[in-house]
Amino acid sequence: MQISKLIVIAFLSILTVACASSNSGSVYKRDDARKVQTVKTGVVESVRTVKLEGTKSPIGTVAGGAIGGIAGSSVGGGRGSAIAAVIGAVVGGLAGSAAEEGITRKDGLEITVKLDGGSLIAIVQEADEQFSPGDRVRIVENADTSRVSH
Repeated sequence: MQISKLIVIAFLSILTVACASSNSGSVYKRDDARKVQTVKTGVVESVRTVKLEGTKSPIGTVAGGAIGGIAGSSVGGGRGSAIAAVIGAVVGGLAGSAAEEGITRKDGLEITVKLDGGSLIAIVQEADEQFSPGDRVRIVENADTSRVSH
């Protein structure tokens, strides 16, 4: 019985991490392929470190609830076991939701760019590429996404 509980816990943990999305300037959604994108150029004015909040999908809550329910059901017997399972599921759901958000949280950069036309813009993306004031950059935009690249 303990082995099956561990397998369920491991599977749900992997599933939670696998659902994390990316806000990297180098990662494109499949739907972005073969679509026209606008390119602007400019110079980095400033770079500020920020945090990108993690995902808040139902998966962390459900996974935590399942794990908590299983753990709670093993406490006591009869009616006490059922009550412990419900309490374990609620607490596990809250913990699972918080864990998912914490695990998928990422470091980001707020990059302020002075465009060649003179206007100033700021774009936030994952901190997977380094930018410094004075760097010449490109801003690639489509209908709902903008990204900064060298």
